[in-house]
Amino acid sequence: QVQLVESGGGLVQTGGSLRLSCVGSGFTFRRNHLAWYRQAPGKQRELVASISRDGSTSYADSVKGRFTISRVNAENTVYLQMNNLKPEDTGVYYCNVAATWWGQGTQVAVSS
Repeated sequence: QVQLVESGGGLVQTGGSLRLSCVGSGFTFRRNHLAWYRQAPGKQRELVASISRDGSTSYADSVKGRFTISRVNAENTVYLQMNNLKPEDTGVYYCNVAATWWGQGTQVAVSS
């Protein structure tokens, strides 16, 4: 049974930082493509960042230069380091594996 548990969300001021974590179980972590998505109130879920099995990364234009996705296969964990946060980064952030499985989400709120 695949399980993804996110943590690290919270309330920060504009310009602040947060690091999200997602711990996976029930699948072979190192063999899978991982991603972070977010969903703002009243908007569709959107891809924020992804990391392939070999560590190649990609980012949405809106977060390039501010967010960094990384993975530690030995810990079955994928991270999202978010710096210089803006109010438009507010939303629920979801971990995704292989475009198939989802975590429960962690709330991020950025105050102006």
